[in-house]
Amino acid sequence: MGNSSKLSLALVGLILGGSLVGCSDGRAGAQDAAKQLASAVAALDVAAVPFEGKDSGAANEQLKEVFKALDPAKPSVVTGELKLDKDTATIPLDYSWKIGTGEWKYTTFAQLKKSGDKWLTVWNPASLVPELADGEVLGTMSQSPARADILGAGDAKLVTYRPVVNVGIDKPRLGTADPAASATRLAQLVGADPAAYSQQVAAAGAEAFVPAITLRQDGQSITDDQIAAIPGARAIADSLPLAPTRTFARALLGTVAEANAEQIEKSGGALKAGDTTGTGGLQQQYDAQLRGTDGIQVFAEKAGLSAEERQGLLNGGRRGLFQVEITPGTALKTTLDPALQQLAEDVLGKVAPASAIVALRPSSGAVLAAASGPGSNGYDTAMLGQYAPGSIFKIVDSLAMIRNGITPDSIVECPATLSVDGRTFKNAEGYPAASLGSVTLRDAFAHSCNTAFINARDTVSQAQQESAATSLGVAVEAPGLGAGAFLGSVPGTAEGTEHAASMIGQGKVLMSPLSAAIMAGSVAKGAPVSPQLVLNPNAGDDATRAAGATAEPTATSAGPASSAPAPAKASGTPVTAAEAALLSDMMRAVVTSGHAGFLASVPGAPVGAKTGTAEFGKDDPPKTHAWIVAVHGDLAVAVFVEDGGLGATTSGPLLKEFLTAAG
Repeated sequence: MGNSSKLSLALVGLILGGSLVGCSDGRAGAQDAAKQLASAVAALDVAAVPFEGKDSGAANEQLKEVFKALDPAKPSVVTGELKLDKDTATIPLDYSWKIGTGEWKYTTFAQLKKSGDKWLTVWNPASLVPELADGEVLGTMSQSPARADILGAGDAKLVTYRPVVNVGIDKPRLGTADPAASATRLAQLVGADPAAYSQQVAAAGAEAFVPAITLRQDGQSITDDQIAAIPGARAIADSLPLAPTRTFARALLGTVAEANAEQIEKSGGALKAGDTTGTGGLQQQYDAQLRGTDGIQVFAEKAGLSAEERQGLLNGGRRGLFQVEITPGTALKTTLDPALQQLAEDVLGKVAPASAIVALRPSSGAVLAAASGPGSNGYDTAMLGQYAPGSIFKIVDSLAMIRNGITPDSIVECPATLSVDGRTFKNAEGYPAASLGSVTLRDAFAHSCNTAFINARDTVSQAQQESAATSLGVAVEAPGLGAGAFLGSVPGTAEGTEHAASMIGQGKVLMSPLSAAIMAGSVAKGAPVSPQLVLNPNAGDDATRAAGATAEPTATSAGPASSAPAPAKASGTPVTAAEAALLSDMMRAVVTSGHAGFLASVPGAPVGAKTGTAEFGKDDPPKTHAWIVAVHGDLAVAVFVEDGGLGATTSGPLLKEFLTAAG
């Protein structure tokens, strides 16, 4: 091909290219402008968007005012197919908002106009919300459902709405009275801090009612006349989700109150100011299930309405745009027996240190009572406590020994003292001399001979001990529990004095009162007990702890708890009915011939028990935790007192009182 031909082709290409450029309809520029608009609206900031007929700053202020009621929500905005007509273009904008539990979707249209080489957006409020006019903004109204109840055995209402009175100063009723004087008098009457309450009253608006305290309506000692005698003071009737008493299962159930700023911030939009929410225990864990979801309305209304004008529009004058239906909460069903729970709390009412009683039904695993005494100061000792179990752990040792061929009638050696790697072990104070020397395993168990069980350390490995513990449901996951709990921890490896200590429930062995009751219950059932407490956990709940999860190690007054390993998925080799029968025989001997003879008078089915005294700390003599576990028909109970001395003398009488009254 000659040079002239190459030149002709080049010219054709140039002409064609020039034609394409010349025929450009500006679609690319319009699309870029549309995308900029969509992105800016999604960010709720159009200050950088050039508008036709509207200052960008003014447009931005109006947009923020329109959507202010939806704060902090922001929309997703996606552009649709652009339609071009010379120097104008129309673009669909597909909006999607997350409003409560609902999704509000709609489509608007924006118009663009070309001005010189720029595309400008024609300002129109209807591009933000369909048919929105100038001078209109969005408004919202939400309605919260009543909180659902927490139920116990037989659907007894453990937590339900109960009448209360909000006592406070109603500032419009003060008249000429001194607000500070009235606030001080009311605070003194109800036991509030006078200085702090006076400040609250002073800071509140002129129309405010400033609550000082909320009191249960039944049983309150403050009279209407006492309140009425204080200028501006008033009692307003209300109702709140409450347990039967202020202390009833409080650590386990948790409480309900108005959400604080921290809870609102952490909720990810689920909570807002004025909402009630659960704090601690099951109320917090199952908050979403119990709370339900708000009903929300979004509407268009005239901008700048006063509170009175807005109130007047409640029955009309607003254009509805979107609605999320109210969803009631679902009652939480538990196995707690209100009578046994109250009995356990009454029994512990006079105990000064941290304490607990856990009672469960071995046949089903149902937790009937999980009480933490007043000395626990609000901590859930019953479910979450982590303590050395002491001699109640000899139930585990005995199972391991039985599996090695020992029987309750086998002879074991019980010396007064025993030395292991330079550490001296001895029996508890007052150990009977008649049960020293060569005795049956039953006798050593009944009188809790430490040295006899430590003597078995060479025939019972730490791994066998761990296996025996899981066989009895200790340190095993509890998928049906539905509540945060410490399920026990038994190390699989330990040497020397640590292994010797674990033979008497010390060293690194840890149990909670719950896991102690599980252990005793597994003996009564003849199979591992898997506890259950919550019967209908909502799988979609925002529970902070999964059902049966092990709680984080928690410090107690006995010192910080060690970090315990996670529980086993399932029992290694489940205890058999034959093995359990031998253990039951020895637990009965604790009552018939051992140092829990005081339980022989408990009416009904024969009681089997095991006491435990666990040393802790570095005092000389060391302080001790007091334990006792028992089985009584289809009931297994663990009683624990922190720093309580001897299990038999401290926890034993509490157990007797509980079993006798439980019937």
